[in-house]
Amino acid sequence: MFDKSSGTNVSSEVSAEATRAVVQDFLAARLAGDTQRLVELFADEVDWMLAENPGVPWIRPRRTGVECAAQFSELMEYTVPEDARASVDAFLVDGADAVLMGQVSGTVRATGKAFAGPFALRLTVEGGRIVRHHLYENSLSIAEACVPDQ
Repeated sequence: MFDKSSGTNVSSEVSAEATRAVVQDFLAARLAGDTQRLVELFADEVDWMLAENPGVPWIRPRRTGVECAAQFSELMEYTVPEDARASVDAFLVDGADAVLMGQVSGTVRATGKAFAGPFALRLTVEGGRIVRHHLYENSLSIAEACVPDQ
């Protein structure tokens, strides 16, 4: 619905507010390590995209909400939680879509090697649940950190 007095699309504003709330809930659940809440936030079927990286054990195809939520636990299993850092520099919302951009870093537990780099995360929310999770990150830095020294 278009509001003539403000010149804005009221339904997309409401959708953007709902999207922002779900994404903020998602971020809080990730920070708290609340896998059950992440399962609730992901839709039953998710369009999950993360560049394939066979040398990185926590990066793999996922499709269900349970599989997507498990990525956090797997990440904590293979990395040093105390060294994990993420900062969000931008949080943009347009209707059902949100994009977060920032920096991520950590240390791979098995090798002791660090990784770092920028990331962009595109999330789409429908019916209060995340239906799309597309993550773009410095996969080379992460892959190199997973390879033991010779």
